[in-house]
Amino acid sequence: MSAAPLDVLIIGGGITGAGVARDAAMRRLRAALVDAGDFASGTSGHSSRLIHGGLRYLELGDWRLVFEASRERRILLSIAPHLVRPRSFLFPIYRGARVPLWKLKAGLWLYDALAMFRNVRRHQALSKKELLRDEPGLRDTGLVGGARYYDAQCDDARLTLANARDAHRRGALVANYVRVDHLDVVDGRVRGAKLVDVETGQVSQVTVNTVVNATGPWSDGLRAAHGGAPLLRATKGTHVVVPRGRLGNTEAITLTSAVDGRVMFVIPWGNLTYIGTTDTDTQETPDNIRPTAEDVVYLLRSANAIFPRARLGPRDIVSAWSGLRPLLTSGDPRHPSNVSREHKIVRGPPGLLSVVGGKLTTYRSMAAEVVDAVVQELRGLDGRAVPQTARTDRDPLPGARCVTSGC
Repeated sequence: MSAAPLDVLIIGGGITGAGVARDAAMRRLRAALVDAGDFASGTSGHSSRLIHGGLRYLELGDWRLVFEASRERRILLSIAPHLVRPRSFLFPIYRGARVPLWKLKAGLWLYDALAMFRNVRRHQALSKKELLRDEPGLRDTGLVGGARYYDAQCDDARLTLANARDAHRRGALVANYVRVDHLDVVDGRVRGAKLVDVETGQVSQVTVNTVVNATGPWSDGLRAAHGGAPLLRATKGTHVVVPRGRLGNTEAITLTSAVDGRVMFVIPWGNLTYIGTTDTDTQETPDNIRPTAEDVVYLLRSANAIFPRARLGPRDIVSAWSGLRPLLTSGDPRHPSNVSREHKIVRGPPGLLSVVGGKLTTYRSMAAEVVDAVVQELRGLDGRAVPQTARTDRDPLPGARCVTSGC
């Protein structure tokens, strides 16, 4: 990385940073991607593992985000069928629930419409009898009906690695366990960076034309070192994993929690089922985020309310994880679940671009916007011609061809 000037140094090996590195390499930029730990070791490896349009965002009137996410879901199913797979969801509705049956039906028609009716399949309205036939473990008391709709499930960490691998294959320099210790600002512009090998302590100095801060919940810290005001409202998402046989679910279940009415999921993963997620403001730092007893009780209570025969307790938990969502702050005191999942690209000082906010599903389109901004910076520096776009929406990720044609 220090052998020649870098067009762009990307800090943060989560899904956004890896996506930026892939897009930049496809546009023939000299790009480098570094992370202080493992790739996907932060938020990108602690998600709900869903590639989805965001059904609940319809309640917030965020139709543009649902449209974008639905488009990206379709693209990812195409370029990464080995990592992103269709998943059916049952959404049972109970008498007195926050979301009534008529609202669910109307929302699902709109959900399919915003996907331009090109989802895996169109939704289906289900009666109480049909729901209990397919998921006999559901609570039948108060059940009035529901629906089946379709989204996608992914392996979030492997999706991140696939993007990093493809970036490397196309010429990007890629290294984990490399910490950016300092950014050099010369004449008001970022011109270089000091990199430290976390394992050996070796220090390298690199020359850079632009830097992308894609560190997710750590991004405010890097920006603060260069005079940037805080932009993030970090919220905590916790999941617990139990043996699938304890619930007996055959499909993924979308539910409104009996505790507080927020939308959450019960999702199969092989012979396990994971339950999530919480969505709470927290003062915990990204390096120290952990599930708490309160998180666990909330998730188990919510699952037991809809699967009463399961009677899940703490001893049933075989695993748990927590992550921080790097949401954009708005000064709005609304519940964290109602805070927008939009993203923003922030400039400053010159030569430093920070991408904040966003969600796993839309990482590819976010990355394209970031590289567009990088290209603008480079043109301003030396007037170079760079390809306008990259084929990130068409070229398959590593391993995808084995699914479609065999290996």
